[in-house]
Amino acid sequence: MKVYGDTQSGNCYKIKLLAGLLDIQHEWIHVSVLGGETQTPDFLNKNPNGKIPVLALGGGRFLSESNAVINFLATGTALLPEDPLQYAKVQQWQFFEQYSHEPFIAVARFIAKFLGLPEERRAEYESKQEGGHKALRVMEQQLQQTPYLTGSQLSTADIALYAYTHVAGEGGFDLTSYCAIEAWLERIRLEPKYVAMQ
Repeated sequence: MKVYGDTQSGNCYKIKLLAGLLDIQHEWIHVSVLGGETQTPDFLNKNPNGKIPVLALGGGRFLSESNAVINFLATGTALLPEDPLQYAKVQQWQFFEQYSHEPFIAVARFIAKFLGLPEERRAEYESKQEGGHKALRVMEQQLQQTPYLTGSQLSTADIALYAYTHVAGEGGFDLTSYCAIEAWLERIRLEPKYVAMQ
């Protein structure tokens, strides 16, 4: 099993974290987005969308989209419920992550951390703050009620949202007023076999 990705990417880190928690052996192959390596013909044969991460399963089989990958890898484990409603709740939070969380928190982090907050993108960076805090408030409200996003059990919903939330400060988001989120982050960090972002 091979994973093509960049460990500084939250989407790729989801797989790294899940693999650690579940003791999944894999080979990690670094791919640089800024270096254009996701646009080469060889990479586009693996994922025509030209994005990381990509999971290679052998036999010419590839799986992309981070949340699809972590759900696939977690199938049959305690991190992915079998009950249809609980499974749908996991997906609900994962869709929230992709549409209401990542476009604000991950993009602000990318502009600040990877691009160095250039002046020509400062307005875009600042425009991401309101949407990011809205997403954090939604998470905070849920985590004031339950220890994990779907209830009492850690799931791939938590892994999906942990990835960019725990580095939200790199995008200008101060988490100190989100007490439930901070407690949730600490619960995940204390998981046996936790793997930190490199």
